[in-house]
Formats: sequence, structure tokens, C-alpha cells
Amino acid sequence: MKTTKVSFFVLSLILLLVTGLSGWSGDANANSNSGKTYVIGTDITFAPFEYQDENGDYVGIDMDLLDAIAKDQNFNYQIKALGFNAAVQALESNQVDGVIAGMSITDERKQKFDFSEHYYESGVVMGISANNDTVKSYEDLRGKKVAVKTGTEGYSFAESIASKYGFTIVPFDDSSQMYDDVKTGNSIACFEDEPVLRFGTNQNNGLKIVTKKEDGASYGFAVSKGKNQEFLKMFNDGLVNIKANGEFKRITEKYLGENAVVANQGRWELVQKSLPALFKGLGNTLLYTIISLFFAFIIGLIFGFMKVGQNKFLRGVATVFVDIFRGIPLIVLAFFIYFGIPQAMGFTMPMFLAAILTLSLNAGAYVTEIIRGGIQSIDRGQMEAARSLGLPYRKAMIKIVIPQAIRVMIPSFINQMVITLKDTSILSVIGLVELTQSGKIVIARTFASFDIWLTVAIMYLIVIITLTKIADYLEVRVRRG
Repeated sequence: MKTTKVSFFVLSLILLLVTGLSGWSGDANANSNSGKTYVIGTDITFAPFEYQDENGDYVGIDMDLLDAIAKDQNFNYQIKALGFNAAVQALESNQVDGVIAGMSITDERKQKFDFSEHYYESGVVMGISANNDTVKSYEDLRGKKVAVKTGTEGYSFAESIASKYGFTIVPFDDSSQMYDDVKTGNSIACFEDEPVLRFGTNQNNGLKIVTKKEDGASYGFAVSKGKNQEFLKMFNDGLVNIKANGEFKRITEKYLGENAVVANQGRWELVQKSLPALFKGLGNTLLYTIISLFFAFIIGLIFGFMKVGQNKFLRGVATVFVDIFRGIPLIVLAFFIYFGIPQAMGFTMPMFLAAILTLSLNAGAYVTEIIRGGIQSIDRGQMEAARSLGLPYRKAMIKIVIPQAIRVMIPSFINQMVITLKDTSILSVIGLVELTQSGKIVIARTFASFDIWLTVAIMYLIVIITLTKIADYLEVRVRRG
């Protein structure tokens, strides 16, 4: 097979992927009003402002607030659940039109974003384990570790007093991870936005609040600097209206009022109700794995044969490809493809496409080396013998070398399949809702880390063992054949 023909085939498949799957962005909760549709980034692990309920709907103060304003101002919206840091980066790279995620209005952020009028006065409190009776003030933190969530007011406040009270900051990306670090005793305390920690303690998250609320920045809705000003005006006008008609008060009291619903589920009941969301995430994991391995195999074939070919230039190109995509950590590659390239080139990339490209390029580099190693493991004397009998190079490769090389490659292909399946979990950093991200979302609502992570681990284990056994069976069949 000529390299140019294979390259054209791969490019055609990638174009098909771009055009045919561009709608796979993980969006949900689109408002059904007429008018322009805006894409809104958020963090659905920040209860009570945004999280996912048992039915898979995005709920919380921010979600209900956005829905009420959209109805009042007659605009459509789609939610992109990305995580806080990823949502902010998506706004910077114009992947979304706005962000609503309990985002504090600060002078630093005002340099990059335009904010709405504030809609919630927050503040910072300190939380400790519910069983801890020794920590009562900041003085008790000296020489200890304190957990914080990156990008929050709690993080900024902890930084401002860390040197004074002599404690070490331990950053996390999710509130649930921060709480778990405190409950396990790795950190003595955490700093969190008061309404968030209050909601968590009401839901029996295992912590308690021990300090009064410190002044903090207010929450606002953000758009890129100088962009979507009409949208920003609609948000502000709608906010005024829903405050005037009492809808805003109803929304906040629903989640933080005296009659707010408190979760009270048994462990097995909680796992049962979480299974649909986890199975959906598992389905996405398998889908991303299968599609990315398909493209990775094509890429590996192209560059693998280039590396064992007789053309020095093509061997050099293949070597550079392998060095680049094996050398860049997967998480960095994901950020670069999903945020970096669109920001530099001025276009929007669907999350599904970014995930497939990331996994395919990474796995493709390893498949290239698997194919190269498999071919070069065959004794060169066999090729020389075939050529001496008058067989052309290509026919000798196809009829003699490759069939033997495939038997050598199969165990490595199996390992790469398992590795790629597990690597999908890393892409939760760009908001991809696969099995690991599904677990995070459930834990953000239930605070049941042990039960949910155990369930997720078992699901991964069952799938990987099953796939490995099937692959082992096929390997035996091929070897016998």
C-alpha cells in the first residue's frame, strides 16, 4: 500500500469525523425558547450552584437562575459541563459564549472577562472533619496541611493567611476531593465558599463549619472581554426581573433555605440510583476507546511501515511523529488540542473530536512502535531468502514477514487497548463525560466517595478483564492458525 493513498484515506476519515460528529459536545439542558442559542460553560461538581441530579439533569442555583433568565429574556442556551478551570479556559479560547459556575468577580478576572451584576454574596469559611474537636481557629492550623480548591475564593483566602498561621496549602480540582482529604486526615481543614460548604454539611458530607464567614467576592456571570455584550445585558435585565417577581428568592431558598431537601439514602440505594449514570459513562468510555483505536491503528500502520521502509526521509518523519506524541503527556496534549489550537486558529472544536484526536495520536505513536518492533523481530534472513527466490519486496513483506510479525504484535496490541481504555479517564479534565467523570459528578451530589469509586473500579475491572480474556482467546486462535 502506498503511503500517499493511505494518507488520503486517513484524511478523508478525519474529515468525516469532523463533519459527521461535530454535534457530540456533551451539551444538555438546552432551553427551548426561540432566538439565538448561547453555549454556556459550567462546573457541575459545585453543589448547590451546579450539579447533576439522579435523572441526569443539571440543577442548582446557577442552573435554575440561568433557566429563569432565559425564559424572561427569550434566548436559548446549551450547557457545556467542563469543570471550573476548563470552563474558564474555554471562555478564553472562545469555545463557549459565557460561564456561570459560582465564579467570583475579582480584579484579576476583570482584566480578561466582562461580568454581570453580582447575583450572590459569598464568603469563605473553614471546615474540619465532623469528628475533630481540636481545631477551633486559624491558630490551630500551624504546622498542618489545609486543603483548598483551585480557582476559588477559598484558595485565595488560604494563600493570604498561610504564612501568618504557618500552614501548608494542598490544592484540589474538585470540592469532593478536598472534603475527602480532610475526612481521611491528610489535611486538617479546608477553606470553602460558605454556601457550598453549608450545603455539603446539610447533606452529611462528613464536615462541620468552625469559623465565621470571611468577606469574599460576589458571584457573577462572565463573558469574554468586549464580546457578547447583548447577551450580558439580557442576563442583567433578566436578573433584575426575577429578583423583582420573587423567583430569585424562591431559587436560593430551594437549595439553601430551611426547607431545603436533605439526602438520606442507604449505601446500596445510593449505588443503585447512580448506576444508570455510571453505565452511560461506561458506554462513552468504550465508544471513545473503539473509535480512537481504529484511527490509531491506521496511523500506526502508516508510520510503522514508514519506519521500516527504505526511504530515509520517511523514516525520519515517522521517528519525529513517535517522539512528539509519546513525549507529550496525554493531559497536556488534550489541553493543547481542545483549548490551545482553537484559540490560536480562531475556531471552535467539538469536545468529542478533541478527545478522539488526543487518544488516536497518543495511541498511534505507540502502535507505530509495536508494528515496527514486530516487523523487525522477524529474522532478516527470511526476507533475504524470499528476495533471492525472486519475490518482490512488497509481496515478500505481505506473504512472509507480516503474518509472522502479527503473532508477535498481538500481546502488545492487547496491552495498548487496555491502556487506551484507561487513558479515557484523563480526558475528564476537558469535561469529557466518561466513566471516571460520571463518578465525579455523582460524588459531587452524594459525597459518597468510597461507594462510588469502588463501583467505578469494579466496572473498569470487569470490562478490562472481559476484553483481555476475549483478546487472549483470539491470540490463541491466531497462533494456532
